[in-house]
Amino acid sequence: MIKAAKKWLTIKVTSGILIPFLIWFIINLVAILDANNSQFVLFLESFSTKIIFTLFLIFASIFYTLTISEVFEDYISNFKLKNAANRLLVFFSIIVTFILIIFLFKT
Repeated sequence: MIKAAKKWLTIKVTSGILIPFLIWFIINLVAILDANNSQFVLFLESFSTKIIFTLFLIFASIFYTLTISEVFEDYISNFKLKNAANRLLVFFSIIVTFILIIFLFKT
């Protein structure tokens, strides 16, 4: 399979996977808005919540990294600059996702 086709397919699959996670996130966010502090902490301390939110973060990270990478491919004509931008994007995407997951499991 061509690299561009793999990237396109990965973007489509991750966007499809993100739909149920987004629904779960919105439903829980609405429920948390009326909760007091102790209910909010109990929600965040739940192991299932941490796992689901971790998967949400990972798939969202893959999705936005590939999507922004496509923008770089389309609008940056200089090959070296495009390569540097893509590498920095992937690096910061991994670092930010990793830091968020660490903070999530610290609570």
